[in-house]
Amino acid sequence: MNKKPGRKIITFDWAIKTVLRNKANFDVLEGFLTALFDRPITILDMLEGEGNQQNETDKYNRVDLLAKTGDGERIIVEVQYLPEKAYLRRLVYGTSRTIVEHIKVGEPYGNVRKAYSITLVHFDVSDDGDDYVYHGKTTFTGLHTHKPITLKKSLVGDPIRINETDIFPEYYLITLKRFPDIIRNNLDEWIYAFKNNEVLDEFTAPGIGALKEKFDYRKMDDQERRRFDRHIDYVRSDWGMIQYAREGGHKEGLARGLMESITKKRELGYKEARATE
Repeated sequence: MNKKPGRKIITFDWAIKTVLRNKANFDVLEGFLTALFDRPITILDMLEGEGNQQNETDKYNRVDLLAKTGDGERIIVEVQYLPEKAYLRRLVYGTSRTIVEHIKVGEPYGNVRKAYSITLVHFDVSDDGDDYVYHGKTTFTGLHTHKPITLKKSLVGDPIRINETDIFPEYYLITLKRFPDIIRNNLDEWIYAFKNNEVLDEFTAPGIGALKEKFDYRKMDDQERRRFDRHIDYVRSDWGMIQYAREGGHKEGLARGLMESITKKRELGYKEARATE
């Protein structure tokens, strides 16, 4: 697409560790979620469970949110940025843990909330995919007929108002590298910004102005900028090592070993960065 230079913003994986943990910045996530779900979303609170602490950034690179739809339905939304290593296992573990952590012992099962897991990644999630946003949910089909069924209302209870679905978790996988940089709707503006770390002046999606201002690299103080730049150095180094292992024809064991080494290095590097705050 032809474009004028836009506003440079920090990367989403860094923002999810820092900026997005501030309630004053909920308007950024509200805008993104509203575009994704195509209906108004209001964030009520950030849910801090055992799996959502900052000192475990590489293991749990996410924020868990209690949100409300425009129809008044309260839902749990998990927004995360995950590396490729053990990706699907991290995904299912994170969602399951989020649901369990946010129902109190002794509460009736009727209080279990619908959970949506939204993940941004920079790698391909499929060998045959032809899109850049994928939506997954639980369906039941006949073992012999292979036909999907609609669960009885007495089992489902009140339908969740986003697309009238049931209580089972749903997953949105956003593969940034597959996005063609063609803007067709509000969601595309957000994905473009997350992929390119840039907000174009012509973007008008609700909340995108907050993204431009609150993720602005130029507005970081010297200490914040040093921490962010060090993080980017780590990420670039990690990516280069993994690409070398793959493109050089190395065995999978070597690539796996490199990724394990990288994970340990990033954990150490982030702890050092936190110590300077």
